Amino acid sequence: MSATHLEPVYFLLVDDLAENLLALEALLRREGLVALKAKSGTEALELLLKYDVALAILDVQMPIMDGFELAELMRGTERTRRVPIIFLTAGSADRQRRFRGYEAGAVDFLHKPIEPDILRSKTDVFFELYRQRQEVALQRDELRIATDENVRLLNESRKYAAELKEADRRKDEFLAMLAHELRNPLAPVRNAVEILRLSGPTNDTIESAREILSRQVAHMSRLIDDLLDVARIARGKVRLRTERCDLVEIVRQTSEDYRPTLASSGVHFEIVLRQRSLPLMADPTRVAQVIGNLLHNAGKFTPPGGNVTVEVDAELDKGIGIVTVSDTGAGLDADVMAHLFEPFCQADQPLDRQNGGLGLGLALVKGLAELHGGSVSASSEGPNRGAAFTMKIPLMKVAVVANELSVSESAKSFAGGLRILIVEDNVDAARSLQMLLKFLGYQVEVAGDGNAGLNAVKAFHPNVVISDLGLPGELDGYALAQALRADPSSASLHLIALSGYGADEDRKRTRAAGFDQHLVKPVELTRLKDALSGISP
Repeated sequence: MSATHLEPVYFLLVDDLAENLLALEALLRREGLVALKAKSGTEALELLLKYDVALAILDVQMPIMDGFELAELMRGTERTRRVPIIFLTAGSADRQRRFRGYEAGAVDFLHKPIEPDILRSKTDVFFELYRQRQEVALQRDELRIATDENVRLLNESRKYAAELKEADRRKDEFLAMLAHELRNPLAPVRNAVEILRLSGPTNDTIESAREILSRQVAHMSRLIDDLLDVARIARGKVRLRTERCDLVEIVRQTSEDYRPTLASSGVHFEIVLRQRSLPLMADPTRVAQVIGNLLHNAGKFTPPGGNVTVEVDAELDKGIGIVTVSDTGAGLDADVMAHLFEPFCQADQPLDRQNGGLGLGLALVKGLAELHGGSVSASSEGPNRGAAFTMKIPLMKVAVVANELSVSESAKSFAGGLRILIVEDNVDAARSLQMLLKFLGYQVEVAGDGNAGLNAVKAFHPNVVISDLGLPGELDGYALAQALRADPSSASLHLIALSGYGADEDRKRTRAAGFDQHLVKPVELTRLKDALSGISP
């Protein structure tokens, strides 16, 4: 540590003769030392009030207040009681005077004329001791400052962490509310589309308009779902519902679902299954979502006349299933490839944004593949030369047996004669769902709030109650379900929640309230049919 950072070391020199003070000052002169000169005990006490003194060199014989008396006063004051004292005397230094001097606190007793080397040697010891004390004090102060700064930074970090947590919570609430508010108006639109479809053949113009409505509702629903899923994955809140399933079958079914969409875009679609069966423990819905996103992405960037291929293969010795979706479309340049799976990353698009999207689909693919212990990668030979996306996912550690898995048929006949009560305050959503269910052959009534729903249950005697959750009045959807379960006459009803809220927490809450199923608006017709299938009147 440099001495330049330290305060000077002060020696107090007290002698009634000015020439003696000057001689002492000259004798002790060294860098970093300041000699405080006093010609009396009174002047010395004043200096002691201003300065922290490392050593006091006192002449014994002085008028008014001699050196002993000054030393005794110094010992009686807390500020100066530990200042070392060297007495100088030209008089007798008998044993009695020496004893008084040491009793007054002296560390040494020297006779005049002074031997310079001896005095300089003794004072150097006190100079160095004081310097060491200064350095220790400085280090202590620096440590205290560093500790205080660390505490400040820690508190600041905690404050920022709390603010970020609160902001994250508010964002979650906002996203959930946004999804709810966007899904609600989509529900009656989708219902209306299905009603038009079930109404039978119409002219080409109406058919074209219906298809446009259907595609746009599906597109909007997909954007909402992707946005929420990416947010959930980022927060680690996606919980997989794993079960034994078949990768080949998932790819086959998902591909067939997308075949009409690709065909309508003029894209040739080929499915290549190089394995008969690839069992795995996974969430089949999420795996289908990954493949669907890759097919949707390939379809978006492949022009009419192009090709999209999905291929299923495996590295059986490594226990890895491989799904590759390739196309002959727009391709990718190296800059885009580096950030392709990051949220909101998109290749450059013209101002018309013909391909649209939020840039979340591939981020979702990566997140879901990794949740299954798998990976996803992309390759392309460059712009306009197509691209290929490959997902690898661990297979079950069992022998692959062809056709071992049986895939349940989802197409089930409707149970005729079901009586369904819809509890929904949105008039358009309620009426459109009522019309759609009537087209399917059900008997349907509508109630606009929770209390009306309770009354309608007593009057209409439904088999199924489909209820919104955010109902006006005293009873929301949760309270309605609890009230129905609490009444023995309605406790066995099949209750279906239909809401714009679809997170895992929302589903837990509806189950806790007594609902049997939870559907998310806008519900697809096939999903609605599945929910009602198997319920007996």
